[in-house]
Amino acid sequence: MDLNLALRIDSPPPLTDTSTSENKREMEMWEKSNRMSLMIMKKAIPEAFRGTISENINTAKEFLAEIEKRFVKNEKSEIGTLLANLISKKYMGKGNIREYIMEMSHIASKLKALKLELSEDLLVHLVLISLPTQFGQFKVSYNCQKETWSLNELISHCVQEEERLKQDKTESAHIASTSKYKGKGLKRKKDKEVAVTTPQRKQQKKSNEYEVNGCFFCGVVGHVKKH
Repeated sequence: MDLNLALRIDSPPPLTDTSTSENKREMEMWEKSNRMSLMIMKKAIPEAFRGTISENINTAKEFLAEIEKRFVKNEKSEIGTLLANLISKKYMGKGNIREYIMEMSHIASKLKALKLELSEDLLVHLVLISLPTQFGQFKVSYNCQKETWSLNELISHCVQEEERLKQDKTESAHIASTSKYKGKGLKRKKDKEVAVTTPQRKQQKKSNEYEVNGCFFCGVVGHVKKH
């Protein structure tokens, strides 16, 4: 059965006494397609939408047209939403910067389809503005040069800069880890020196006590005069 027949062609003329077998067959096929299409669409949409459609609509084509009316978009509202989304986007430094820029380009393409075309230079500046502070030196370098970049050039340079930043971050983490390890090593060495010298200090203190507590009559150490 040609299920979408009723959506593609209008209903055949009503049957009369002069209708041929072919006319009857066409009408039967169309009515069957119409009933099935209506049933499928009514089952597929939420009940809230079904209640808003007039019961006088008996053809699948008219029913579909009414559904489309409920979803007609306001172009001005859509432009405002897309533009606000594009301007407010911020790259958080996570994920893939190439995909991020392509996503912004996709939003610009949607605006172009709605007859609001943004120049490539403006899009490049919007991307640069949305980059985090880690890209500060990168943005300053671009603003200081006379040449402007195309979107593809911007993507290429941003990818390189992101790789450089990741490399710098890895090296900084390695240096910090190494310094921390060295600090722990020095502390262990100092503790060991303290542990070694402590018995020596105790022995020296004991010897000093003997010297102080020697015989106060003859002065011989270890020979203590009894009181």
